[in-house]
Amino acid sequence: MTPTPLLVDRSRILSFRRFVNGLDARRPRGKRSLRRAAWSGLQDSMPRAAVLSLHARLDGVDPFAWEDPAFAQVWGPRYSAYVVPASDVPLFTLGRLPDDDAGRDRAYRIAAQLHEILSDGPMDVRDAGKALGGHPNMLRYATTTGTIAIRWDGARQPTVWRIDDPAIDPWHARKELVRRFLHMFGPSTAAAFGAWAGLKERSALSAFDRMRGSMTPVRTPIGDAWILNSDVDTLRNHSIDDATARLLPSGDAYYLLQGAERRLLVPGGDRRDLLWTSRVWPGAILSDGRLVGTWRRSANVVTAELWESVSCRVLDHIEAEAVTLPIQGVEGTVRLEFAD
Repeated sequence: MTPTPLLVDRSRILSFRRFVNGLDARRPRGKRSLRRAAWSGLQDSMPRAAVLSLHARLDGVDPFAWEDPAFAQVWGPRYSAYVVPASDVPLFTLGRLPDDDAGRDRAYRIAAQLHEILSDGPMDVRDAGKALGGHPNMLRYATTTGTIAIRWDGARQPTVWRIDDPAIDPWHARKELVRRFLHMFGPSTAAAFGAWAGLKERSALSAFDRMRGSMTPVRTPIGDAWILNSDVDTLRNHSIDDATARLLPSGDAYYLLQGAERRLLVPGGDRRDLLWTSRVWPGAILSDGRLVGTWRRSANVVTAELWESVSCRVLDHIEAEAVTLPIQGVEGTVRLEFAD
């Protein structure tokens, strides 16, 4: 018998997500806090966005934080570049192994060919793709076997090499990947998990069905969803003191959303069009618990476009965030400008 859904409003959901995303207050940088900040992975498709996501959550983040031994790089959800906890690589790779025979066979076939090519050590992805006789992007399918690692410095093409077979089976890896997703993005649905992870709808539904005993139904303003049993008390009761301002980079987990989830976070359609563009997304400005605008950077100039009038206090905090962004290779002091 399905339990009665927990009723939660928009404010409660977003407050919960800011808390689990570590956006209520910066924590000291350390091994544990780095892993927690990357709990659902840090998208790094825009070079060094992962560093800026860390900066929004932790103190002491420098431009080279992505190279901390606590982290590894993978082609993760939707085959995008991700920085993930080094001990959790199988979750973000093997946890996405296709369930269908054709997809699974393709992943292992390409991985086997790639292993042979990489027997002498790491290789530039273009050279590896050429040796395989195909486009370098085809190598990304092999990452779902959990046996391929990458290193991408943001300027050149990634380097790839073989790593040991994961000491976990695909189902356990996917089960934990669902847990990570629901903890950071919940309450949510199987469809949203599939869109985030890059899995087919049937695979996402199957994963949720096998997790039912660990989840509680939730009724939200955009429909029925699920939350981890272990997060129910936090969702229902926890209140946070929101940080004054954060500059979230393109692809940050707080707004890495699709469909109705976007309407929940940003009710205004015109504002959604400004945030989730058809090309590279701008960064998002979070202030006192609300998204109030977008930002972009060119060299040492950060340009903010506010959606509404804000206080002088908020303007000061946005500027303080901009000038302290840990950006590698920028000449001169970072400065903030506001779009007309």
